[in-house]
Amino acid sequence: MAPKDKVFPPRWVSTAIDGFLAAIYHFTTAAVIAGCALGAKSAHSMLLSGQLGELWRQFATQSLTFEVMSLAIAAGAVVIAALLVWRWRHETIFLVDFECYRPPDRLKVNYALFDKGSREANVFNEEAMDFQNRILAKSALSEETFFPAGLHKSPPVANMALAREEAELVMFNAVANLLERTGLHPRQIDVLVVNCSLFNPTPSLSAMIINKFKMKTDIESYNLGGMGCSAGIISVGLARKLLQSLGRRGYALVVSTENITQNWYQGNERSMLIPNTIFRMGSAAALLSNKRSEGGRALYKLQNLVRVHLGANDEAYRCVYQHADDNGTIGVELNRDLVKVAAKAMEVNLTRLGPLVLPWGEKLSFAANWVARKVLKMHVAVYVPDFTKAFDHFCLHVGGRGVVEGLSKQLGLTQRQMEPSANTLYWYGNTSSSTVWYSFGYVESAQGVKKGELVWQIGFGSGFKCNSAVWKALKPIKRRHNAWVHLKGRESEAMNNLAEIVAINAAEKRVIQANGGAAINGKANGDAAPLAATAPDAASAKKTKSLPLRARS
Repeated sequence: MAPKDKVFPPRWVSTAIDGFLAAIYHFTTAAVIAGCALGAKSAHSMLLSGQLGELWRQFATQSLTFEVMSLAIAAGAVVIAALLVWRWRHETIFLVDFECYRPPDRLKVNYALFDKGSREANVFNEEAMDFQNRILAKSALSEETFFPAGLHKSPPVANMALAREEAELVMFNAVANLLERTGLHPRQIDVLVVNCSLFNPTPSLSAMIINKFKMKTDIESYNLGGMGCSAGIISVGLARKLLQSLGRRGYALVVSTENITQNWYQGNERSMLIPNTIFRMGSAAALLSNKRSEGGRALYKLQNLVRVHLGANDEAYRCVYQHADDNGTIGVELNRDLVKVAAKAMEVNLTRLGPLVLPWGEKLSFAANWVARKVLKMHVAVYVPDFTKAFDHFCLHVGGRGVVEGLSKQLGLTQRQMEPSANTLYWYGNTSSSTVWYSFGYVESAQGVKKGELVWQIGFGSGFKCNSAVWKALKPIKRRHNAWVHLKGRESEAMNNLAEIVAINAAEKRVIQANGGAAINGKANGDAAPLAATAPDAASAKKTKSLPLRARS
């Protein structure tokens, strides 16, 4: 039997199959073109000789029976009906444009301010402060991410008024900038979908936007709450369905955000402290349309959208859970099962997405591997399809450094393909559901998108959910987004910072091995969740503190 770690079939088989099928396609295309050319030449000769006219006269003089005519009409009606149904079910949804909001520089929070504000809150014990600082030092966030105004106060203030102020700042600016760039009047919006997981005031966030921009009274408005970091893609799916149900062509505005002010955990439970270190403020707005007239200026069309929900499983349901700690302080717990559940959710999502996007070589290789394992009982590793053959650009969920590194490694991404998510994490932190849009903006700003290329967004969220959206570029796109104007001349910072953290972790691992395997500090946001971290020894702590806490230039 084949060894357990053997790859079956070999990777070259998929490439060979795709090459063979491409050759057949090009040969068939050439044959059809040649046949059409010969047919046209023959028809031209017949026309010049008068034979074509004679054939037409013979056909016109022949009488068709009633039965033949009825059958032809019925067949035509069936074909037309089928085409209409297909068109309705496959109505094109255009992404006209999108906007990611960049907060003002006065709201930047560096490591020193984070430590100062946390201590001034007078709610964290020294162990909790040390834990947060150590995780922050390895979080791969820069010292130029953004905290809301309330958390910049001395001491920090987290109340409803300031939470509303944060929501208004990020949402209103994102929407206003988007409407200005597209030239659309707010009353032209037919559908509004807003998602924010943890802040759901009354009136709702969607009502706040309607009031601010004085939108029309018959707008289809929805406010999604509690759906986690993958809700941005859910909102796109809902907007698509609502556009298709309008009975006419229209516009849908999707706004994705999260609110930090009232969800800054003020307790000492480790599993609830992690969000404090990586979540930051931000928002994105996207304009969708099913108007054919928008096809000319739209940037992308929605190619695929796949949703997976593992909520029926108790382990998946509880792995990201908001509740009160032992002292009654509310926070969001990230438990030990999160990594395992996320891997399962992604596996299910990719299993459903794969047949829609993968080339035939990968599909057939996956099928052959399944037969080898399940039917022939061969001891071979599970074949992981190469999704870099399906997509050109990747906007991974920026759940933390471990998520970005883990997904990139699992998908076999190059450094260039990993850059959008790594830069989003570095410059903006985890802005929840809007992170996939910040990464999308990076792709357009720093890398550019060619016509016909596919951009993949994948998000994870509480529940537990894993959702994917695939966008196809309708034109070449290279433009500098407002959220990425600052990047010029600093393009390499994020990846360099990530490499530095990897080097420090490798050094710590060697220390652990030298000490006989004693744990140091887990991997902050990494492969091993830091929920079971123990206090570092002196040598490892010294190495951890060696990571600069000042802005890199």
